Order: sequence, then C-alpha cells, then structure tokens
Amino acid sequence: MKRFWFLALFLGLTSLLSYAQRFEGGVMAGLNASQVDGDFTSGYHKPGIVAGGYVLTNLSRTLFTGMELKFNQKGSRRNPDPKIPDDPSKYIMRLNYVDMPVYLGIRTSDRISLIAGLSAGFLLSGTEYDNYEKFQTADQHPFNELDVQGLLGFRFQLNDRLFLDLRGAYSLLPIRSQPGDISIYWLDSQFSNLLSTTVLYRLDF
Repeated sequence: MKRFWFLALFLGLTSLLSYAQRFEGGVMAGLNASQVDGDFTSGYHKPGIVAGGYVLTNLSRTLFTGMELKFNQKGSRRNPDPKIPDDPSKYIMRLNYVDMPVYLGIRTSDRISLIAGLSAGFLLSGTEYDNYEKFQTADQHPFNELDVQGLLGFRFQLNDRLFLDLRGAYSLLPIRSQPGDISIYWLDSQFSNLLSTTVLYRLDF
C-alpha cells in the first residue's frame, strides 16, 4: 500500500507539471506546525515538511482555481514540561500523507490573494511514540487512510516567480476514532489541525 501511494505521488506530480504546459504551474516546499484535536496534547508543537507541485488557471482577473499534489507531514507532540518536577510525559504522533488540495483564489490586490478549498489526504504511514519506544502495532489504534480537510489561507506574490502561502487546514472527517464506543462524535474522535507556511516557485514550461 505504501509503495502504491509513493508511485501515485510521483506519477501525479509528473502529470501536474506536464499539464502545466497549458496552465501556470511550479513547485512548492515549506514547513508545517500541527496538532491533533482529541488527543491529550495541545499546541502546534509537531513540526513537519511539505513539498510537491501545483497548477492553477485564471477564471477572471480576480478569480483563479488551483490544484496541488504534495507530501505532507502532520501529527502531534508533547514534550515534558520543565516547570513540572519529574514530568516524564513525552508523546509523538507522526503522520505522513499524500495530499491533493483543490481551491478557489480571490485576488484582493495586485499581490495578495485569499484562498479556500478542500483537500483529500491519503495516509502513507502513522506511528506513535512515548517515553519508552515506538508503539507496537497491536497497541496502536489504527488511523483512517483518508483525511478530508477544509483549508483557508492567504497567498502573497513576492516577485514574478515567488509566492508565499500561509494556510490553515482542519479535518472535516476524523483521522481516527478513540478506542471503544463513540458517544459524542466531536469529543470521541481525533481531527488534524494544521498550519502551513510554503514558498511556491513558478516554472516556465
């Protein structure tokens, strides 16, 4: 399954760049800060990387639509609190996805755009760690393979080729349910909560 998603990422990125011959397109890379709502941690303490490609086309002078295909690291992290004596609690959730966002953009000025859309994420791997070691498969509650997120953000044009994208994304479907019976959907499930900062570089084809 993992090999399939890596192959899908490679073929999809190649298709994006080929398709960009008729559209504007390029590559993108950046950093994530993430947390998971519904676990016992809080705060955007889990760093990650994001990298991939994009295409977009103008619908009018002010409207455009775009699509991306990218590798995205998400999850959550809790480090021991130095203010609490003998606090041993350490926890890391590492989630690797292939994400395919589709969005609509509105140019609010010559260099600033507002973007909103949906993203489908396909899980490559999901692992958890505590103070002692990586969780064994039998001890880890499984993650859902599909993560559907809503996204909202801003894009700033730095020059003719460089763009800075600041974006937030939140799961519309749980990335997994808590062990046991679900009594309250939002309280007994876990949702990915992501902040991303990426740089986009436009390529000529």
